[in-house]
Amino acid sequence: MTKTLNELIQFLLSPVLEIDDNKSFLYRFKILIYLSFISFIFSFFISTVTNFLTFLGVLKEISHITDSLFDDSNGLKILFFAAILAPIFEELIFRGPLIYFKQPKIFKIAFYTIGVIFAYVHIFNFEITTNVLLFSPLLVAPQFFIGLIFGFIRIRFGLIWSIFLHSIYNGILVSLFLLASHGNP
Repeated sequence: MTKTLNELIQFLLSPVLEIDDNKSFLYRFKILIYLSFISFIFSFFISTVTNFLTFLGVLKEISHITDSLFDDSNGLKILFFAAILAPIFEELIFRGPLIYFKQPKIFKIAFYTIGVIFAYVHIFNFEITTNVLLFSPLLVAPQFFIGLIFGFIRIRFGLIWSIFLHSIYNGILVSLFLLASHGNP
């Protein structure tokens, strides 16, 4: 996993349009699992920072779409939307076009720009307030970095792999929220 993390870091420091020649399904699946793990570690870290700032009163309680969504909707519908439909559409829209930016400098700009746009689309998961807008870089940081990881696997292995990684990520998060909200009356 250390090798995968190092390759990811090197890629994120200087993204290049370079496909991984290893076509082995087991190799690619192993990298997918490693990237899933890295994604969750990063998200957990950012969530901890956000929760700490909320605890300190710096960041006010923020209304998130999950606060009401899980109360008002069928869990299987939410899981289907978040783990199947959203990853397919979001990957087609945000990571699909990455391979068309052939010039290295343009690719790098496009890669990060698409990452920022992907992140900021997710600001609408929150009730938009002054507080949310002020802290928006922190609030969308998980989507930004996770989007970059999705971009990494998309470039290296292809679009279907970024869809799978996105599906795993969303599916696990939504499942955890559903389990947590199911346990609360």
